[in-house]
Amino acid sequence: MNDFSIGFIGLGLIGGSIAKSIHRIFPDYRIVGFDNNLSTLKEAVSDGTLTEYTDDIHTIAECNYIFLCAPVHYNIEYLRQLKPFLTDSTILTDVGSVKLDIYEAVQELGLARYFVGGHPMVGSERSGYEAATDRLIENAYYFITPADGVLPGKTEEFSTFIGDLGAIPITYSPVEHDRITSYISHVPHVIAASLVNLVAAADSPDNIFKSLAAGGFKDITRIASSNPVVWEHILLANPDNIVHGLQEYVELIDKMIYHIKQRDAAGINAFFASARDYRDSIPNNSSGVIRMHHELFVDIPDEAGALAKVAAFIAEAKISLKNIGVSHNREDEEGVLRLSFYDADSRRNAQDVLKAAGYKIYNR
Repeated sequence: MNDFSIGFIGLGLIGGSIAKSIHRIFPDYRIVGFDNNLSTLKEAVSDGTLTEYTDDIHTIAECNYIFLCAPVHYNIEYLRQLKPFLTDSTILTDVGSVKLDIYEAVQELGLARYFVGGHPMVGSERSGYEAATDRLIENAYYFITPADGVLPGKTEEFSTFIGDLGAIPITYSPVEHDRITSYISHVPHVIAASLVNLVAAADSPDNIFKSLAAGGFKDITRIASSNPVVWEHILLANPDNIVHGLQEYVELIDKMIYHIKQRDAAGINAFFASARDYRDSIPNNSSGVIRMHHELFVDIPDEAGALAKVAAFIAEAKISLKNIGVSHNREDEEGVLRLSFYDADSRRNAQDVLKAAGYKIYNR
């Protein structure tokens, strides 16, 4: 066993995925877990991700790298507990999507010399260790946000380590980070949850809205299924940026309301055209904070065995399917059969196989 050790405080989706990546790439590293959920820790030891787990914060403090992976305000409390035990050989980091609060705490506690903050630009509507994978951060941007006063060499060392895990390190200040993530993650999560609450409030007693929402609506609001506790902490930690973004969003909605009321066809068209052009320019070759889903839609005939035939083609090509389902609401998506894959390569291979078999494929 390598003497190098890495400690994790919190082993949910992000912490668990980073730990799994480390175990896959550096199998000799000692990985120690600390979490309030004992069953999660036992599972992580059982599947080989963790070398061991502990309920003693001192054991975590002795590790070379320490990842704080709990919600933002819990991480700040863990900083206080770790402080007496840290040495200059330690790199202390976090994975939170808000940086300013923890940086203020780091400065106040005199821990800047150890601290190189981080935030992998990944996410999922699912949460918890059971959703963690050993490739979640692969090819994903990973913010590196070093504290003012961090010891020389630590930022470069940690950036290299993150690169070795397959992620793409990018360095920004905490202030810049919080503004960026408010627009591309925090505000969209609030909007998605608002849309779901809007439809829920308007639904009829027989839940017809819910029955018909399985197509595009469910897809664009997927992130509304995220962990409420996590988002409570995020919104309270980055309020100024989020409120500013939401106010700008409200102004856009008010502008659209005006166009509709005025029967302004040109204004309506320009609104959707500008959104389409910007969205279509967003690259598809890297992970984002709102996780990409690798899906295909396939037209199949309504006849016995049609679905099984498609599955057989994919199985014969040794391609792993994550999920398969039939879409009854095709207002916003083409193809009646929805196929979900674990990665982009599997999706591309399946597309080639099914196209060669004569199927009509729609690739989102």
